[in-house]
Amino acid sequence: MNAVEEWQAALEDDGELTPDVTERLLAVHGTRGRRAIEAVTERRVKEYRDFVVVVGYEDEYVVEDGCTCKDSEYNIDPDDPESLCWHVLAYEIARRVDEMDHHDMWYSDVRDFL
Repeated sequence: MNAVEEWQAALEDDGELTPDVTERLLAVHGTRGRRAIEAVTERRVKEYRDFVVVVGYEDEYVVEDGCTCKDSEYNIDPDDPESLCWHVLAYEIARRVDEMDHHDMWYSDVRDFL
């Protein structure tokens, strides 16, 4: 089991961001992990009928088999399980602690208004 799988399993078991899980996550992901935790606590992980979206500082990013952000496009190594953008980390955390902001609508419809 790699370090990412370890903190994910611990988070799944605990069902909340305990100090131990937070420490593990930050040890692996550093600043990206801290940003992800902030996004979850600020309820910026939104689940629509068709997509999960993480509200970033400048835009909203669709998280589905990766992320649509520039960090994922340019800096993330798809072959490295520890290399995840903070939007994907926020999704992984939020889903394990049931902290997604659920919207019973299609994001594709909402996006038209933005």
